Amino acid sequence: MIEIIIDKEEEKKTIGVIENGKLIEVYEENKHERNEGNIYVGIVKDIIPGMQAAFIDIGTEKNSFIHVRDIMPQIDEKIERKEEKKIKDLVKPKQKLLVQVQKDSNDKKGARTTTHIKLTGKYVILLPQTTIVTVSQKIQDETEKNRLIKLVKENLQENMGAIIRTVAEKKENEIIIEDLQKLQEQWKDIYQKFKKSDSKSQLLYTSPSIVEKIMLDLPSEKIDSIIVNTKEDYSELEQVVSHKIKLALEENKNLIKKYELENQIEKAKQRKVWLNCGGFITIDPTEALVAIDVNSGKYTGKNTLEETVYKVNYEATIEIAKQLRLRDIGGIIIIDYIDMKDIEHKEKIEKLLKETLKQDRAKTQVEGFTKLNLMELTRKHICAHNS
Repeated sequence: MIEIIIDKEEEKKTIGVIENGKLIEVYEENKHERNEGNIYVGIVKDIIPGMQAAFIDIGTEKNSFIHVRDIMPQIDEKIERKEEKKIKDLVKPKQKLLVQVQKDSNDKKGARTTTHIKLTGKYVILLPQTTIVTVSQKIQDETEKNRLIKLVKENLQENMGAIIRTVAEKKENEIIIEDLQKLQEQWKDIYQKFKKSDSKSQLLYTSPSIVEKIMLDLPSEKIDSIIVNTKEDYSELEQVVSHKIKLALEENKNLIKKYELENQIEKAKQRKVWLNCGGFITIDPTEALVAIDVNSGKYTGKNTLEETVYKVNYEATIEIAKQLRLRDIGGIIIIDYIDMKDIEHKEKIEKLLKETLKQDRAKTQVEGFTKLNLMELTRKHICAHNS
């Protein structure tokens, strides 16, 4: 079972997800630092034909950036897009756009935005500007997939699409329909505000907080208890958590210290992670990707060189899957394993990586080994505002 610790100290909130006594996910949120998922009235400021992009004023310190691929036809128009459109054909200076932040700004760049709006519920993600209905790849049963798709299609308003989430599997029709209807009402409210807005940037919708997002993502039946240290968080959660989950308030206590999570959180920030065998991995985030290097370290092995290499790579694979989830690493990930000559060993490592990543609730895609013997994969992070 899962226990969630929510510790708030001054301007910083730390959320730890614990399973069988071990920290499996940790998120840190500083007040006012995140905009990802927020929806705005944006005003086109500058068009950059050479990059097929535009800068959009959303009311934040830096103008946001939008690429032509992230711009859809206006909501109340039917535009066939069989051929690639140019940025100048889709937007004009001073035009207002309904945009959602895809990626937060940093010291160098403004936020990345899109017109491909998504509203996330407990069981469904509403795609109000497409008509595609898909189901999570983690739901394997074909009968269940068909049931869910039929149910959602029957209850979707015209010209809307949806992604059915993993947690919807085997759930009653009524609660899925209720979730979908709530999202459609949210969208109606957002779009009405957008239509009535003047030519000024403004915030229309604030995305769920980390706490809300975790409650949306985790199946309620897997959560045993939630412990918080502020009345504010207690009151918020009291309204949304199942009565089967134990909700406890330990006001004004440092929960990170009390539940001895400090060392585990500190280790989750370190570059080097030791393996039981004596080898280690290093994790190096860059602007473009995250590079993970596997090293044999102190391990010399007892058998052949090939068996020694395989053992280190095997342990590293299990640890890498844990670290991706623990640190909420997203984007392109490249793993430089110790070189394996044995084709069967390489196949086993790739299979192991895919299997261990099934425990991760984030969407992952293992692309396999490249010609340079580097393992390539992608992961969609859970909370982009993780420090």
